[in-house]
Amino acid sequence: MAITSRLTELDEASMSAAQREVIAEILSGPRGNLDGPFLAWVHSPELANHAQRLGAFCRYATGLELRLSELAILTTAVWWKSQAEWQIHAPIAEQAGLSPDVITALREEREPEFDRDDERLIHRVTRALYAERRIDDALYAEAVAMFGETVVVELVGILGYYALVAMTLNVFAVRRGDDIPLPFEGPNGS
Repeated sequence: MAITSRLTELDEASMSAAQREVIAEILSGPRGNLDGPFLAWVHSPELANHAQRLGAFCRYATGLELRLSELAILTTAVWWKSQAEWQIHAPIAEQAGLSPDVITALREEREPEFDRDDERLIHRVTRALYAERRIDDALYAEAVAMFGETVVVELVGILGYYALVAMTLNVFAVRRGDDIPLPFEGPNGS
């Protein structure tokens, strides 16, 4: 699937050794592709190197179940209206067990009807953090009681990382191909 963006396209002849190295590391890692923000970040190989390592941890190695981390990512994609982030993660979220009804409600910016308390809490924490830029003591205590401090720290890391991803995708108009419908309306579909 072709990835497009407003950045200058890199080709093998014009890439620096540092760009080639970080691309090779990304391709040999758990992702195995350059989907998402990586073709933007590789314009700054040092940023790409650090960000892709943080992303590998946030996506594959936290204490959250994939279903819950994908819920946090989709909630982030909605908040930022990040087209490619949604397109990449909605199918992953469904495969991980997030209800199609919840996914649709998120995309349509309706309050989802959660059947599971852990999903409801992840959504509440995520929405509170984005809307209020913090979470209150009661919500924090509830999150720590359900997930533990370490996982709450990791959740904040996931949200911060995927906000960076969303901003990158939005600023550089990264798309997964013209044949895929965009999930969100906006200027130039971004």
